[in-house]
Amino acid sequence: MKKTAVMLSLALTFSTASGLTNIKIASISPLSGPSSNQGLQLKNGTQLAINDLKAEFAKAGLSVSLVAYDDQADPATGTAAARRVVADKSILAVVGTLNSGVAIPASAAMAPSHVAMVSPVNTNEKVTDRGLKNMNRVCARDDAQGPAGGEFVVNNLKAKKVYVLNDKTPYGQGLAEQAEKAMKAAGATIVQSEGVTAEERDFTAVITKIQALKPDAIYFGGLYGQVGPFLKQVRDKGINTPVVGGDGFDSEDLIKLAGSGASNVYFTTVAPPVESVPAAKALAANYQKTFGAPLQGYGVMSYDAAKVVLRGILNAYKLNKNKVPTRPQVETSIRSGTYKDLMTGEVKFDKNGDRMTAKMYVIAVQGGKRSTAGTLNVLRK
Repeated sequence: MKKTAVMLSLALTFSTASGLTNIKIASISPLSGPSSNQGLQLKNGTQLAINDLKAEFAKAGLSVSLVAYDDQADPATGTAAARRVVADKSILAVVGTLNSGVAIPASAAMAPSHVAMVSPVNTNEKVTDRGLKNMNRVCARDDAQGPAGGEFVVNNLKAKKVYVLNDKTPYGQGLAEQAEKAMKAAGATIVQSEGVTAEERDFTAVITKIQALKPDAIYFGGLYGQVGPFLKQVRDKGINTPVVGGDGFDSEDLIKLAGSGASNVYFTTVAPPVESVPAAKALAANYQKTFGAPLQGYGVMSYDAAKVVLRGILNAYKLNKNKVPTRPQVETSIRSGTYKDLMTGEVKFDKNGDRMTAKMYVIAVQGGKRSTAGTLNVLRK
C-alpha cells in the first residue's frame, strides 16, 4: 500500500510540475500465459498510439498515460481488472480486450460507470449485440469471419467431409458454429463437431477419431497456444489434412509451437498482415525500435483502436469547452465519431458499436511460412 501511495504522489507531482492535467487510458489483455504474445501486441500498439498523439494532448493542456492490466485471458481476472479501472477515476476509456470471453463480462462491469471500451479484435457477436453504449470494436465479427472460413474450406480447399473442433470458449464456440453453418450450406458433411477445453493439450482421443473418420479438412475454433500443440501431434501421426481456423491462430508463436506441423494451415483473421498495410511501414519500424520485437497484425489493430479512444477523448474535450471530459461524454464521443487517420481505413460505428466497414484476411501457412491467400471486404448493414 505504501509503495502505491508513493507512486501516486510522484505521478501527481509530475503532473503539477509539467503544467499538464494527467488523464489515463487503460489496456486489458493477457500479458502472461499462452496468449501473451497477442496480448503484448495489444498493449504495445496502444502505447505507440499514445506516443504519437502526446503532442496533441499537450496542446490541449493534457498529459495522457497508459495503465496496462493483465487479464491472463481469464474472464474473472479480466472482470476484476475492469472493476479496478472503474475505481480509478482518472481512466477515461479502455483498449481491449483480446478474448471475447473476457470482453463480455468486463464491458458489462464498466457499463454502469460509462467507461468506454474499444476492442481491436473481439469477434463474438455477443460483444456488441447486447446493446451496451460503452462497447465498440474496430474489427469484423464471427458472423462474418466464421462464414468466410467455412466457405474457404468448401470452395477453395474443396472439402466434402469436415471435422469441427472448438475450445469451449465464447470465441471458439461462436466461430466454429458460424463456420459449420456455412460449410453445411455449401454442401459439406460435418463428420464430427465437438469441444475440448481451452486448457487441453493431449489430443490423442481426438486424433484417433480423425484417423477413423478421414475428413478432408479440420476446422478448429481456438487459440494458437492450443492449436500449435494440436498441429504438432496430428502431423506426428502422419495426418496432413488441412487445418483451418480463425484469428486465434494469428501469432508467430503458432509456428513455434507447431514445429514441423506448421504446414497446410489456413486461418481467417481480422488483423491485417503488416506487409499488406502500406501505412504501417513506419509503425513497424517504430515498434521494433521501441519493443525489440516485430509488429504483428494485432498490434496494428490495437494502434487503431487506441487512436479511436484518444481521438474520442480529444473530441469530447473540445465539446466540453476545453475541459477534461467526463466518462459519459467520452463514451458518447467515441461511439458517434468518424475516424479517418487510421492504418486500416475509416472507422465509423453503428448503433451497437460495430464497425461499418472492415476487412478480413485469409492467411496460409506452408512449411512454417505465412502468406496472404485472400482479402474480403465486410460491410455492416
